[in-house]
Amino acid sequence: MQVGLIGLGRMGANMARRLMRGGHACVVHDHHPDTVSTLVGEGATGASSPEDLVRKLQRPRTILLMLPAAAVDAAIQALHPRLERDDVIIDGGNTHYHDDIARAQRLSENGLHYVDMGTSGGVWGLERGYCLMIGGELDVVKRLDPVFATLAPGRGDVPRTPGRDRLSGTAELGYLHCGPSGAGHFVKMVHNGIEYGLMAAYAEGLNILHAANAGMRERSPDAETAPLRHPEHYRYEINLADVTELWRRGSVVASWLLDLTAQSLALNPGLAGFEGRVSDSGEGRWTLAAANDEGVPAHVLAAALFERFASRGGDDFQNRVLSAMRFGFGGHVEPKAP
Repeated sequence: MQVGLIGLGRMGANMARRLMRGGHACVVHDHHPDTVSTLVGEGATGASSPEDLVRKLQRPRTILLMLPAAAVDAAIQALHPRLERDDVIIDGGNTHYHDDIARAQRLSENGLHYVDMGTSGGVWGLERGYCLMIGGELDVVKRLDPVFATLAPGRGDVPRTPGRDRLSGTAELGYLHCGPSGAGHFVKMVHNGIEYGLMAAYAEGLNILHAANAGMRERSPDAETAPLRHPEHYRYEINLADVTELWRRGSVVASWLLDLTAQSLALNPGLAGFEGRVSDSGEGRWTLAAANDEGVPAHVLAAALFERFASRGGDDFQNRVLSAMRFGFGGHVEPKAP
């Protein structure tokens, strides 16, 4: 198939490469001309603007947007007047599913189609493939199946789930039509909310291991801080690089996130260069909003999201309030930072 691709950043450029490796023709555009030139050198057709990209695509056109969520509406506005009936826009970024529903309705009024494609795989997707969570009209999604099948990992060497042979569908190939407009990004939203929780669990557990030598450290008497009652219980120097490597092999907590953590600790045991200010790109907040609307608890995901806020200083004022209250009722003075 011929695919237009707008947005050649960390994921978009490699998606174009994977599509071309799979035999698809790509017309590409980005606001960085050098990126376009690089892909042209690898076999893509370059476009100087969204309008130029539309001109170079055969009907019915398929245009994949790999843009930040805030830039998608502007891109659609630039494309919309130039598209024709039965053309398709695919949004592969991290868009709020409410926006998908509205865009699909708006584009359908002119006979255009909109597909939301939640994408997981990050910078490793070129070789590993991308896990795709897709929302949109069934017949349109079926038409685009060759594109999704090429981008997805395929079955690969992952052991087959027992009983899966009795089920149909594409899930074990790494892509899935999740439902109508917005369903793909809804599933991706919850996927990222879960990711927050998994990452937080690993980080907290490794921090406990990191501090397992607390009984070996000299502590000055401090009336404001509870003493360590049994320092002899905490005299372990745990090698975190070895522990994470160990857990990768046969443990029930093995995962790709653990693989990446083990790699980081092997190369940089002290994690020098990281300040611990953890961003959140929105999906965790949206997941909790959906949980609230649905009336279902999400304790772990909420704690993981709030920890990210705290990592960026979001708890600074509340901690000062706590200190002020302790000083007010008991004259407690903050101990000096070590």
